[in-house]
Amino acid sequence: MDRDEILKEAIRLTMGDRNDQNGDPFENHLRIAKIWSVVLHQEIEPYQVALCMAGLKLARLAYNPLDDSFIDGAAYLAIAGEIVNKGENIEKSSCSCSKP
Repeated sequence: MDRDEILKEAIRLTMGDRNDQNGDPFENHLRIAKIWSVVLHQEIEPYQVALCMAGLKLARLAYNPLDDSFIDGAAYLAIAGEIVNKGENIEKSSCSCSKP
């Protein structure tokens, strides 16, 4: 797959199939963040969930570079960017991200 195909498939999945299966990406990552916060005994933000999931995909790619992991990694980074850029559930003091 070339980058155009990877990105188009990531868009198709996050705006269609996965959105239908898992619900709104922010709401889904917020649910995950709440669970991880309890398990890890520290506050986790939804954008951090997406970043960690992208990291998981990078680890899988290092072992076995499959198209699925490239697609999912692109999708998770796009979701993290959307959450940060919309300012959803991010305290300015807790986000080390800088907006342009």
